[in-house]
Amino acid sequence: MTTPPPSPTPLGSLPPREHLRPGQTGTVLDVVIPVYNEEKDLEPCVRRLHEHLVRTFPYGFRITIADNASTDDTPRIAALLDDEMDHVTAVRLEQKGRGRALRTVWSLSEAPVLAYMDVDLSTDLNALLPLVAPLISGHSDLAIGSRLSRSARVVRGPKRELISRTYNLILRGSLAARFSDAQCGFKAIRGDVAGRLLPLVEDTGWFFDTEMLVLAERAGLRIHEVPVDWVDDPDSTVHLVRTATDDLKGVWRVGRALATGALPLDRLARPFGDDPRDRELAGVPGGLARQLVGFAVVGALSTLLYLGLYSLCRLGVGPQLANAAALLVSTLANTAANRRLTFGVRGRERAVRHQAQGLVVFAIGLALTSGSLAALDAATVSPSHGSELTVLVAANLAATVLRFLLFRAWVFPERERREAAGRAAGGGARNARRGPTAPHDVPHAQDAQDAQDAQDAQDAQDAHDRNDWSRSAR
Repeated sequence: MTTPPPSPTPLGSLPPREHLRPGQTGTVLDVVIPVYNEEKDLEPCVRRLHEHLVRTFPYGFRITIADNASTDDTPRIAALLDDEMDHVTAVRLEQKGRGRALRTVWSLSEAPVLAYMDVDLSTDLNALLPLVAPLISGHSDLAIGSRLSRSARVVRGPKRELISRTYNLILRGSLAARFSDAQCGFKAIRGDVAGRLLPLVEDTGWFFDTEMLVLAERAGLRIHEVPVDWVDDPDSTVHLVRTATDDLKGVWRVGRALATGALPLDRLARPFGDDPRDRELAGVPGGLARQLVGFAVVGALSTLLYLGLYSLCRLGVGPQLANAAALLVSTLANTAANRRLTFGVRGRERAVRHQAQGLVVFAIGLALTSGSLAALDAATVSPSHGSELTVLVAANLAATVLRFLLFRAWVFPERERREAAGRAAGGGARNARRGPTAPHDVPHAQDAQDAQDAQDAQDAQDAHDRNDWSRSAR
């Protein structure tokens, strides 16, 4: 019988990445080949991939054929390959969708490294080991083949080249994606990361891996890129117009979810505990360097807001009133931003108290800046607007240093930050116990889709069991 997949790791306690040792587990790599009506290419693809892995891959592996509702001779060929080759397994799903096939098989697999490639083998297989090596070593969380890297060697027509580059420009402009090639059918992911990330991915078609990459990048996971040698398949069955339309719809949906905060990416933001910035050093307060950077960025933005508001208010009122109004608004925004971004305190609990304490800090800043303006007015009969701004910037620098110290020691003390982190981890663990398909974990998934995905997973598991039983009987 197939070993059942391990139970999901509770959110917030995913262990640090570690190098996988030979012999640690029987199957280290599970390569999935999603297929739909690929009776022509399936057998040569699997045989070539199998021969390559036997010859070059130093760990245990499995090749999984994920047939998603083929209507030609693909299921029969997949079953024959399953029967003939020890490291090949065939899984049948009754609904179309490359993303659905990948999510189903990856969710069932017990392998610590999961990969997939297109059946046409457009990508040179020599890139497979460099693709999965950073995941095996524990260096990265995901890995992708890139046809758009400078050192990639690509042979394809101008139409597909234009579409691919345009699509990636759209991703960079709309979703701020930094990876270079979202559409290359040559990707890998660590199994523990997949168990946490896949429930958040909604798409079941061609946009699946793009959505997975965008969410992983936004969550701060490490994505490794491998330049590939790639030759276009002129007989590809991909419908370019329909796929492009679906991708644009997916970009709009994911962009809207990210903008509204509907995706709980904080569950993935720092789950591993292996960030060197988390290490405690003697004489260095925990997180001080990161807090200083965050505070400086927030401070620069709020200073620009303050100066803009002051200049605007100065058109209608005197300098003291303009200073007070501008400082009040910018302080409220500064406290809220530092609360979440610099000191990592989330949720509504104590938010009012934090703003009240921020107003006390505001009063101190007001005293410093108002005193500076009064001193300037006493020293100069009619100070210029530029002189006022110069004095205010100098006073605000002094107030900023004091504000950081008060924020760190009084408004957001270390004890309160630890409590907030504990509450977040506890909430994540409770959500994990509810299961990965609960509405809280997949905010956009529909109940009917969840039921179908569960049935697909059960069907695939049954196929695994039947195949293993028949092999053991032989």
